[in-house]
Amino acid sequence: MKKVEGIKTTITSSNDIRITKSGKFFRDTKIDELPQLWNVFIGDMSFVGPRPDVEGYADKLEGDDRIVLSIRPGITGPASLKYKNEEEILSKQANPKEYNDNVIWPDKVKINIEYIKNWSLLKDIQYIVKTFTG
Repeated sequence: MKKVEGIKTTITSSNDIRITKSGKFFRDTKIDELPQLWNVFIGDMSFVGPRPDVEGYADKLEGDDRIVLSIRPGITGPASLKYKNEEEILSKQANPKEYNDNVIWPDKVKINIEYIKNWSLLKDIQYIVKTFTG
């Protein structure tokens, strides 16, 4: 997997000055995720699957990694659960974007590929339950 280069900063860490107090509340309580339920309802998203990437990242997928784009994105999934505290992880890095591009994003791609190759309804139910129970 190649490094992700040429992407403007869309990475957010927990100490990002762009996050307002109300924005922090919405993010912490996941209220900002509610509009995605509409996307599930109209069929653009699934409850479980790879999270949609911020602009520029999906375009960098090459070869077999592009399988991630073959299914509908999801609200939750194994990569989302592993990195549920991603903003906190990034806030502890000297260069959050570099860490995201070279560590987190490639790992998410790997996790999402495994999810697709080993999909099962039972696992999807487990991911949904784990999303709500922590």
